Amino acid sequence: MAWLHRIRRSPRLVLVVVCVALLLDNMQLTVVVPIIPAFLPLLECSGPELQTLLPSVLPSLGAPGLDTASPTSDPQTFSLQEVWTEPTPEPTDQTSTDQVNETTDAAASSCLQMQHVRLDLLFASKALVQLLVNPFIGPLTNRIGYHIPMFAGFIIMFVSTIMFAFSGTYALLFFARSLQGIGSSFSSVAGLGMLASVYTDDEERGIAMGIALGGLAMGVLIGAPFGSVMYEFVGKSAPFLILAFLAVFDGVLQLCILQPSKISPGSVEGTPLLTLLKDPYILISAGSLCLSTLGLAFLEPTLRMWMIETMNSPEWQIGMAFLPAGVSYLIGTNLFGVLANKMGRWLCSMLGMFIVGISLLCVPFATSIYGLIGPNGGLGFAIGMVDSSMMAIMGYLVDIRHASVYGSVYAIADVALCMGFAIGPSTGGALVQAVGFPTLMVFIGVINILYAPLCFLLRHPAVRKRETDPKSAAGGVVPFPV
Repeated sequence: MAWLHRIRRSPRLVLVVVCVALLLDNMQLTVVVPIIPAFLPLLECSGPELQTLLPSVLPSLGAPGLDTASPTSDPQTFSLQEVWTEPTPEPTDQTSTDQVNETTDAAASSCLQMQHVRLDLLFASKALVQLLVNPFIGPLTNRIGYHIPMFAGFIIMFVSTIMFAFSGTYALLFFARSLQGIGSSFSSVAGLGMLASVYTDDEERGIAMGIALGGLAMGVLIGAPFGSVMYEFVGKSAPFLILAFLAVFDGVLQLCILQPSKISPGSVEGTPLLTLLKDPYILISAGSLCLSTLGLAFLEPTLRMWMIETMNSPEWQIGMAFLPAGVSYLIGTNLFGVLANKMGRWLCSMLGMFIVGISLLCVPFATSIYGLIGPNGGLGFAIGMVDSSMMAIMGYLVDIRHASVYGSVYAIADVALCMGFAIGPSTGGALVQAVGFPTLMVFIGVINILYAPLCFLLRHPAVRKRETDPKSAAGGVVPFPV
């Protein structure tokens, strides 16, 4: 048993646990992207309206989750026969036919517009709830440690995944998505704080953060294609049941590896959240995380309709459009987890924000899915540069300017990311209708380019001397490179 005890004390196993948790959390986040837009109209649009909408919301008549042979009232195996057999008015002349068609088209358009609004709210609910919960999770981990919140995140994620598998109403889907926001808050804040506490060396911590964010990237990478393929060939419940099984594996892994006594913050009192929010360096870092994420957050709800309208893209292409971003994000986080420490994390972040802006400016010029490979790939790579650098910087800023307890600072980091993913889905559809998709991409791109120079201020953050520091008698602050 001595070898087991020795292995359980390894920081690398803590890194494995955090990677798996972030992987599953972000798989659940993105697996719904290709499923819910096709599934939701089946729940709430009537037969004639659905017939009109089928070409735009479903990839084919043999659409995922539909049974064309035997009618059933279960929305998860919704029958096309039910759609076709629902009574419709029988026109007696051409005028009547035109009136029926106009009425049906108007009803279909109204139903589709309603689905867009409800879909935006559904996608945004996770980030909005996570945004509200995060400020409480950070101080909680400072008091009770990281193990219990981490395990609580697993339980909540498992419950929300099961709900997604069997929910047949919009209200239940909305509740499941919101519940996932609570679980994500527990997992991400506790996980990143745990890594910062076990990797005390700044360079090692940067590498560990890059690897952990690689797990996040892998979840984003495989979530949408996995959901799209499983939904088309197996049905709605299957991908969520598989994720629930993997979540159980993560819970068992946590029980076997994590030890609260080894990863709790200890007796050091953490810096209050409001004090951290007043730190200009932390605010600049959080702003970089939020704005670099904002572009991808706006693409999630708007790119699908833009591809359908301008490229006439089939459903499988929509799911695959985000693949370059996921692959490049995975490369960027792992590559710059190491390189950022050598070339300067502030410089990596600044360059990353410039590349984010340029990539977003290029998105509207794409005329096919192949034209999106470069812009989406550059976007994912650049966000990986910013995330891997800023996550390490925020832990380092706490070390040199505050008490080395990390729950609250990573709650701020998670709030910054959630703000992006809350603003994007909740306002993306309305903004596209108001100004157009190309104008929206240009606006977000320019904001990133204009913000990027602020990262230069992180080059030499001032070290705030504490009373426990023997050198504090000299007073003042000492510049320290990041």
